[in-house]
Parts: sequence; C-alpha cells; structure tokens
Amino acid sequence: MIQVWRVSDVRSAEQALMATVPPGTLMHRAAAGLARRCATLLAERGGVYGAEVLLLVGSGDNGGDTLYAGARLARRGARVTAWLLRPDRVHCGGLAALRAAGGHTIDGRTADGAGRHADLILDGIVGIGGTGGLREPAAGTLARVGELTSARGGRPVMVAVDVPSGVAVDTGGVPDGAAVPSAGAGLAGAGPAVAGTDTVRADVTVTFGCLKPALMVGPAAVRAGHVDLVDIGLRPWLRGTPAFEVPGRDDVSAWWPTLAPAAEKYTRGVVGVATGSATYPGAAVLSVGGAVAGPTGLVRYAGSAAAQVLDRYPSVIATGRVADAGRVQAWVCGSGLGGGEHAVTELRSVLAAPVPVVLDADALTMLVDGSWAEQLRGRQAPTVITPHDREFARLAGQPPGDDRVGAALRLAAWMRATVLLKGDRTVVAAPDGRAYVNATGTPALATGGTGDVLAGLLGSLLAAGLDPQRAALAAAYVHGLAGRAAARSGPVTAVEVAAALRPVVADLTGG
Repeated sequence: MIQVWRVSDVRSAEQALMATVPPGTLMHRAAAGLARRCATLLAERGGVYGAEVLLLVGSGDNGGDTLYAGARLARRGARVTAWLLRPDRVHCGGLAALRAAGGHTIDGRTADGAGRHADLILDGIVGIGGTGGLREPAAGTLARVGELTSARGGRPVMVAVDVPSGVAVDTGGVPDGAAVPSAGAGLAGAGPAVAGTDTVRADVTVTFGCLKPALMVGPAAVRAGHVDLVDIGLRPWLRGTPAFEVPGRDDVSAWWPTLAPAAEKYTRGVVGVATGSATYPGAAVLSVGGAVAGPTGLVRYAGSAAAQVLDRYPSVIATGRVADAGRVQAWVCGSGLGGGEHAVTELRSVLAAPVPVVLDADALTMLVDGSWAEQLRGRQAPTVITPHDREFARLAGQPPGDDRVGAALRLAAWMRATVLLKGDRTVVAAPDGRAYVNATGTPALATGGTGDVLAGLLGSLLAAGLDPQRAALAAAYVHGLAGRAAARSGPVTAVEVAAALRPVVADLTGG
C-alpha cells in the first residue's frame, strides 16, 4: 500500500536527508521533476517552445522549487513570467536562476504587466507549511488569475507545487469560504482555475518525496487534481507511523480470496443478509446483489423480502428471520430493515452471533441512543459499521469535519469497531489506530441503494475470511470501480452498480 505522511514526518525526513547531500540538492531534484511534468503538459498543448508560463511565487522553499522549474522551462524556449507575491522574501537563488535563463518578474503587489494570457500556471504560493487558507496578496492574485486565458485556446492548466496552496495539508480540509470547484474544470480548460480565493484548484499536483494527506482525502483532494509523485530520495528517511495508507490494485487483487481445487460452497464461506422489509424490499435485493458478487459460496437471506430476493437470485437460501437462517460466517444487517420491534430483534440476534458483522443504515440508526453500547463493546467477533456523514454525526454527536481520518479513528476506538466512513474518498479506520483511504470513489455513487450493495459485498468478503480492514478496503475499492464503470453508460443507479461488480471482480482477479 502507498503510505501518506504528515507534515512533521516530512520535515524530519527532509532534514535527515539534507544532512547527507550538498546544499540545494533536494530543491533541484524537485524542480527537475516539476519542470519535466510541466513540459509534458505543454507538449500536449502545442509544445514548450513559445508557451506562456506564469509562476505564482510565494516566499520560502515552495517558491524556490517553482522558480528553478521555471528556469528550466525558460531554457527550453518558454516565455516565463514570475508573479512575486512577496518580492522582499523571494528565494534568491531561484530568482537568479530564472533571470539568468531569460525569465521575467513582476511585482505581485501591483500586478502591473501581468498580461492576459497563460498556457500553464505554476502554483508556488505556499507549500506544506501553510495554514488557515490564503490571505492577501495571494487571495487577490487568485482572483486575477481566474480571468486569464490561454492564447492557444481554452484556459490555462493549473499545476500545484507539492500541494494546492491554501489547503490544510495534514487533514485535507479547506477554509469554510472556499467554493466547491466546478465539475467542468480540468485539463480541457473548461471551468475556473481556482476554487474561490481561499484555495487553489489544480488540474495537476506535482508532489515531492511522498504523498501528503491533503492530496488523498477530504475536500482538498478534489482540488489537487491528478497527483504525480516525484522521487527526491526521501522514502528511506521517513520514520514512524504514516497518517494513513492507500491500497492499490495489486493490494486488493492479492487480498481477494481465491478458489482452492477442493473448494465447495461451505468452505468458501456463507454470508447471512438481514436486510429489507415490506416497505423497502429493494434494499434486500441490492444488498444480496452485493453479496452474490463476492467470493463466498452461499448467501442466506433472512427477512420479509424473501420473495423479491428469490425472484432475482434463486440460488439464495431464504428464511423469515435471523434465528432460522442457519450457520453463517458473517452477517450483514440494517439496509432497509426499518426500526420496529422486528428490526430490534433481528439486530439483537445478529450481534449475538459469534461471527463478523456489518452494520449499515437502519442498524446504525438503532445504535444512536446508546442502549446497544454494552452489547457492541462486548462482542468478541469483529464489527464493521458503514456510516455516511449524517449517520456518522448521529453516532459521534458531531459531523466528521475537516479531519475525516481523525474523526473516523476516534469513533472506531470508542465503538471498538472498524469504521468505513463513506464518501468520495472513503476512510477505513481500525480500533487499534490504523487508518486507510480508498481512492477509487466517484460522486456517481451518491445515489440511493449503492450503500446497500457495498454492505453486501463487504459481508461476503468477511465471510470468506478477510480481516475487517482488508475486507472494508477491498469492498470500497471494487465498489468504486463498479460505480465508475456504471457511470460510463449514463446516470447511475444502484442496480447498475451491482451489475458492474462481477466484471470488475473478474478483471481484478483475472477470472
């Protein structure tokens, strides 16, 4: 898995590495990688030679990285202008390199001579040391930049240097006043280059040494655009525990249960699904749909929507209640269950079972009053809860806020459960303090019933023997890919997401 590191850990690693190399080595490594990526972007828009490049340069090393990268582009024939937000605190070595390469500077306090066009803009306003959003003159600079166009057509490409300026690097939060980026913004040039004037909205972020939380989680991740990692030799010097980890395709593929030659339906695992009701039979069908797409050999359904489930999935064994379902290796409970006495009885039966349990939707609502706390904390088998933000707020007493990872970890510790906090970047938090983020999510999944599908798939992975964190991550990863696949055909419904799971799993596992 890819490790994501906090600012303090990055700073410590940088100091340790810099003690072993000549002065300025890290900055030149970073600038070389940054310039290389910018050249690739410009090549896609007509070439480096003659391109208009605007550098937004703040004080400190982030501005130095930007200036040195600008110097490299200028030597390749780009017309580079550095907009100096703090001329009195600019990185002197970088500024000298830019001027020696033929670059120009303007005083960002007046912005005289800034021009109207840019093909590419480098955001070097503030790096990982920034806090609290952008202030003047940076905020005014962003407002002015939003008016620029590319002489080659469309809008400029915005490239953030290390992180988008103005975001909370360790949490992924953004200032309350930062506007939500336009869905049309991107490399094609449609939409604004900034998200309000408190944060930069980048098309591409070129980050150095390691990934930082703001690039992978929270509203800041949206503002980072496509993230490229430049190796500057930092990895061996990173110590301690990362902020969180991000699984990749190879990780999930390796975790996914495989069939042994002597496998049969019971050895593959049996998952029980206690979902749906007379009012919400669709929740039962969707959660079972997620379960049958998983690796288990048998699905047992317990509930009042048996007729609808069997009509869609005749291989399922259906009963009216959990107590009559028979032996399973994991339970999924809650989606569309309602909140009456029958639902309470079913939840109690599920929690009493000595097997892993997934609690979703109505099961979470029943936990809010605290009366289930003793039974939950007394369970010996794992519990996984799958709240969205509103459910999280009811359980925790407050919304996740900007620090989604920290909030999920606190709830996981308090409930002694694995928390899968749903969102565009789903967070998985373990009771022991480990945290993970899934990066395959898509806003297309923000539609009714997709969470039911996710819960069923997660239950199937638990029943097949995966530990709670890997099961939650694998389910979120595949669910995200299925949402993306379904979105290619138009507006997404949960039915399309459930149908897309099988081909996604087949592609992932080579089946």
